[in-house]
Amino acid sequence: MSATTTARTTDVLVIGWGLAGLVAASEAVAAGKSVVIVDQEPRTNLGGQAWWSFGGLFFIDSPEQRRMGIRDSLDLARQDWFGTAGFDRDEDAWPRRWAEAYLDFAHTEKRAWLREKGVGFFPVVGWAERGGYGATGPGNSVPRFHVTWGTGPGLVAPFQAAVEAGEAAGRVRILARHRVTQLTVHDGVVVGASGDVLAPSGATRGVASSREVVGAFEVTAGATIVSSGGIGANHDLVRRNWPTRLGTAPKTMVTGVPAYVDGAMLAVTENAGARLINTDRMWHYVEGIQNWDPIWPGHGIRILPGPSSLWLDATGRRLPVPLYPGFDTLGTLAHLRATGHDHSWFVLSHRIVEKEFTLSGSEQNPDLTGKDVPLLVRSRLGKGAAGPVQAFLDHGADFVVRDDLDSLLEGMRALPGGDLLDPDLVRAELDGRDREIGNDFTKDAQIAMLRSARAYRGDRLVRTAPPHRIQDPKAGPLIAVKLHVLTRKSLGGIETDLGSRALGADGHPVPGLYAAGEASGFGGGGVHGYRALEGTFVGGCLFSGRAAGRSAAAAV
Repeated sequence: MSATTTARTTDVLVIGWGLAGLVAASEAVAAGKSVVIVDQEPRTNLGGQAWWSFGGLFFIDSPEQRRMGIRDSLDLARQDWFGTAGFDRDEDAWPRRWAEAYLDFAHTEKRAWLREKGVGFFPVVGWAERGGYGATGPGNSVPRFHVTWGTGPGLVAPFQAAVEAGEAAGRVRILARHRVTQLTVHDGVVVGASGDVLAPSGATRGVASSREVVGAFEVTAGATIVSSGGIGANHDLVRRNWPTRLGTAPKTMVTGVPAYVDGAMLAVTENAGARLINTDRMWHYVEGIQNWDPIWPGHGIRILPGPSSLWLDATGRRLPVPLYPGFDTLGTLAHLRATGHDHSWFVLSHRIVEKEFTLSGSEQNPDLTGKDVPLLVRSRLGKGAAGPVQAFLDHGADFVVRDDLDSLLEGMRALPGGDLLDPDLVRAELDGRDREIGNDFTKDAQIAMLRSARAYRGDRLVRTAPPHRIQDPKAGPLIAVKLHVLTRKSLGGIETDLGSRALGADGHPVPGLYAAGEASGFGGGGVHGYRALEGTFVGGCLFSGRAAGRSAAAAV
């Protein structure tokens, strides 16, 4: 051991302080164990990726659903989950079991468990990933997207508080700027980790920090939990794992996660004997926009769209049924990749923007994040676009706002890649769509879906604009948005059993090693299968983190 190496011993070592890591640590502390948490970032990043999230959670037959007139059930949710996941591999044995366990959790104790910790929920339930195929195909049959009151920070808060209370009591040690480079294995048992101590950093949350090494560390532990997240900021790794079923990987993408989401711990964990599965399954959005006020490199924001915008590919051709905004994320991604172009377009009216545009992320939703009811009423029910949306209309590099279609087309063609656009094709698509609005019946499936959506009180109240001609001057001005692929989630990862024990190539647990959160494919190495239902990512961090913390504590 060199003079600059520090050594510590603990019952449970947690690698990564995102939501899964905080949940795991809080469970181990509650069981009376000592805990060391290490992370390569400065402490300003406690809470990790989840802090930046919208805080959407998947519940089944919740009080919020029932109050909105939604009839949900475990059987219906199971039908949706398995129809969406498309499990079809031998490696899906544990992911299937995790899916069944998670569905039971979302139907029974998940909401009550969070409520006991002081977590509340916005009363209007959102309808994400609407599908648009048959009953047994992908998508949510009913709204299930419950937004945390306080968004991501509100969800992180109780677990951070529990960990910091343990720290104050001397049972938790939080080590910032500690980057794990190796898991320590002795006689086939993982007994801790070692790595680099990085130079102190004053970087604010989300801002990329230096990688200057100033020392080394070792932690010996009775149990080690890997909760280090996914690969979304590492575009080289995203492209390396990109599946042929989604076409060729984009040459250009925007990044939906901070730079520290680099996937480095996955290889480290594999080197210690854990098995990585389903690494070709991933979740990237197709409604990404360049952040006009970026925090991390290549910072992109996702538009959470309502269902009304006209979606066109880079040439101006309308996307096919049922690839409408908010219906099938990966189906749309696969279609757009087949066009050979890295961008697409929304064309819409200002009336649609006012009602339907929400931006993903805690910082883009100050009303919900700040629990500010007056601001919420003004933002969601008042006239005009919400403040963060208006900022993009005013400053966003991907937004074109004009009073007439000729000017809009001119502005679209002036953006990079806009020369691919066929103005006559855009005009034909837009005119054709607008002609269908004149009757209460239509052959246009998207317009029929709009009218169906407004049968749900939540959509009618805050999410879906009344069907109207996009070119109606009273609904203007016209808006076009250039959309990019935005990197976000890994759906595969470290294979685990239901106790979050990491499994080796022989299918047996690697002694002393556990995994949780996105590093474990949110449980089992791929609980979502090929596709996700939304509201299931931070929920998967909660569920797998809880399992890992309880199992690790019971083992030491």
